[in-house]
Amino acid sequence: MSRFVRWTAAVAAAALMTGCSSGSSGGSEDEGKGRSRSSSASAPTASSKLPSSLTSQKLDWSRCKGSSAPGGGWQCATLKVPLDWAKPDGETIGIALIRSKASGSSRIGSLLFNFGGPGGSGVSMMPSYESAVSKLHERYDLVSWDPRGVGASKGIRCRSDKAIQAAESIDATPDDAAEEKVYLDDATSFGRGCATAAGKLLLHVSTTDTARDMDLMRQVLGDGTMHYFGISYGTELGGVYAHLFPKSVGRLVLDAVVDPTADSVGHAKNQARGFQRALDDYLKSTGQDPKQGSRKIADLLKRIDAKPLQTSSGRKLTETLAVTGIVLPLYSKAGWPTLTSALRAAEAGDGSELLTLADRYNERDTSARYGTTTHSQRVISCLDDKQRPTLEATKKLLPEFEKISPVFGDFLGWDTAGWCHDWPATGQFDHPEVSAPGAAPVLVVGNTGDPATPYEGARKMAHELGKDVGVELTWKGEGHGAYGSGSDCVDSTVNAYLLDGTVPEDGKVCS
Repeated sequence: MSRFVRWTAAVAAAALMTGCSSGSSGGSEDEGKGRSRSSSASAPTASSKLPSSLTSQKLDWSRCKGSSAPGGGWQCATLKVPLDWAKPDGETIGIALIRSKASGSSRIGSLLFNFGGPGGSGVSMMPSYESAVSKLHERYDLVSWDPRGVGASKGIRCRSDKAIQAAESIDATPDDAAEEKVYLDDATSFGRGCATAAGKLLLHVSTTDTARDMDLMRQVLGDGTMHYFGISYGTELGGVYAHLFPKSVGRLVLDAVVDPTADSVGHAKNQARGFQRALDDYLKSTGQDPKQGSRKIADLLKRIDAKPLQTSSGRKLTETLAVTGIVLPLYSKAGWPTLTSALRAAEAGDGSELLTLADRYNERDTSARYGTTTHSQRVISCLDDKQRPTLEATKKLLPEFEKISPVFGDFLGWDTAGWCHDWPATGQFDHPEVSAPGAAPVLVVGNTGDPATPYEGARKMAHELGKDVGVELTWKGEGHGAYGSGSDCVDSTVNAYLLDGTVPEDGKVCS
């Protein structure tokens, strides 16, 4: 069971073509070890409250370690941060960083990237994104990191590969009381596994914790203000940063924007709406009526639920795996032909192609090893989100979800019950606070065809950031994210903002 990770289109496209890898280039080992809510009033909000042992630390940049270590001038280091931001003089943990210095002579500073998730490894992703931001690289050091609880930054693994594969047989859209019990018991088991693996860290992996890590990162990197490019979940992180440190905001770009006004149920509805919208556009492109085409796919999923499909690997394609396989190609228009082939094969009784897509999305390699992006995603989002819908409440919501999307609604509706069920930590807020009065203008980029973070979220983010802060740019396109997706208008507008400080007119539209 897993809600859909909010990834940048570049990551999804890479998964579609080659499969995901959760490996990290890695930095050095964590420096030190280390309960209070990071958003508490006692947490520090300015550098003056931090010990010099943190603000004056020197990063030991060296060639990245590990088999996936990139070449081309990429360096890795470890940043010491407080385990508990309410106790900045206490125990510390290490945050893995990666950078490549500006290629030109007119350096502006560091440009930090977060590629989404939550739970995505910036250390692994940053080098593969270099070509997409080559113009920015001329004047910025490209910097990313593994947020706390992710990858090389004390990454959390909640269950074994064998247990992950066993759980794939669990029906994520239960049909009776027995299946409901199995579904919720598995959620409890997963949460307990996360608590055991994370220990004290489980209470300190929130978005607020990471935003505070970012500001210390800014200081240690020597930047007076924060220049940042957040994609997908990274937009929520960027909004939280702007709220906490409005005077430190430099040039912030938020692309593929998460709706900051939505609670966890609202996010699930947004994703059901977004993926159904993308599916409708896909069906139109193949000459099908979206309503009839969606009903055909929904009927296929029901048949798979009753009798999983055979595959060439010997594993069975379950309904949950089939839904996941359908989702991946919708992240990018380039994946639509792959979806056509996989659906045709499934209609003919062969689930192999959809299973391959699901495995790529789930970071399962050919040796049956799984990545841990969804593990980190869950521990972060369940610490963030206060909402814990009961089984009864979820059942009442299901008709609304199914009305939003006949294909994805049932899955995402049930997910609201299972995702943080019986979670061993209390959530912190209903939705993040992103208002940033007094901050410099923040460029908010929305894509009208975005499946994972529907376009409406960009307008809400711009509004919530505040007057004269949130500046909205719209692209009438397809796929998750806008920058680097084929629009010269979007790319040139974003580049002018980041390189020259040119703020576009609020409401600009690129078609």
